[in-house]
Amino acid sequence: MTNPHDVLAAAQRLRAAQQPFALITVLRVAPPASARPGDKAVATAEGIVHGWIGGGCAQPAVTKTVRAALADGRARMIRIAPAAEGSVRELDEVLEFGMARHSGGTLELFVDPVLPQARLVVIGDTPLAAALAGLAPRVGLPVSVVAHGGDAARFEDAAQVLVDDGDLASVPAGAFVVVATQGRRDLQGLRAALSLDARRVFFVASARKAQVLKASLVESGADAAAVAAIIAPAGQPIGAQTPEEIALSVLAAVVAARRSGGAAAATPEVDAGAGSVAGSVGEATTDGGRAEAEAPPAALEAASSCCGGRSAAMTGSDEPAPDSTAVGTAVARRPRAAAPGTPEAPRPPAAVPDPAAVAPRSSCCGG
Repeated sequence: MTNPHDVLAAAQRLRAAQQPFALITVLRVAPPASARPGDKAVATAEGIVHGWIGGGCAQPAVTKTVRAALADGRARMIRIAPAAEGSVRELDEVLEFGMARHSGGTLELFVDPVLPQARLVVIGDTPLAAALAGLAPRVGLPVSVVAHGGDAARFEDAAQVLVDDGDLASVPAGAFVVVATQGRRDLQGLRAALSLDARRVFFVASARKAQVLKASLVESGADAAAVAAIIAPAGQPIGAQTPEEIALSVLAAVVAARRSGGAAAATPEVDAGAGSVAGSVGEATTDGGRAEAEAPPAALEAASSCCGGRSAAMTGSDEPAPDSTAVGTAVARRPRAAAPGTPEAPRPPAAVPDPAAVAPRSSCCGG
């Protein structure tokens, strides 16, 4: 039997190095077999690196299972039994691999993946960046903040704060990255995000603004595939307006990507009346109400009604916000009761509000 302390020490070294691995434990043995219940091993995607869970005939099935477990983060129970070489079948929750085992024995193993702790990198020196840095640790995401020229004291909950976006060597690889620059050094923030070995990059901006900036990145030589993979608008559709609400919306998207193994679907199109995803909310907001240093292109002009009916004055649009009193003013009247014995006449359909009076809000949060 392998010494479990040695195996766990090897696992700890891999974890300290932020290297994904799987801890494998022998659950049951049908002799003859060289392993014993309780035997353990540590394996990476390349194979077993320490410990013992049986002979060489078990290695291909174990390596294949470890790779699958590291890809999706789900534990697995497998059985390696005498059968046609290469056969695989699923029995309840056990995946059985057929191996031409000369010994005739059977092994049941539990493969438990251990992935590096997910981290969040927030790029920006904005109220939204501060809100993200404060909320993310409470959902198990240590935060590194890149706030160029900012005050590190604003991000007291962050594990790491850099005040120069040109000094990214110490930022951990494999993190989720949120660019929360909100109009202040947007292109520089996006370039910094692309320079990191990120699992996923989210950009808090409207779809229109993101499209313009993405095109600028590609024109300046950025990798087109990496640029196309940036998620913008970022966030879940909850009708967020304040920095704290937008942070909650964006973190919900990050958690969804984290639980799906890092894959994040494109932001869904959302009915503006049902709530919008976090996009350009507060893009014109800066510390102390100062004007943005980086003026957006004309194509990025503010929408007339931002995430919940903000007025034209708040969004900078010449177009007035839609009149909410026009919605639902037409109400079907209840018909009079018919005389006794008279068949009830069909009720008229409910009046439908004039579509022109119920124009949808422009989804500057959701693109």
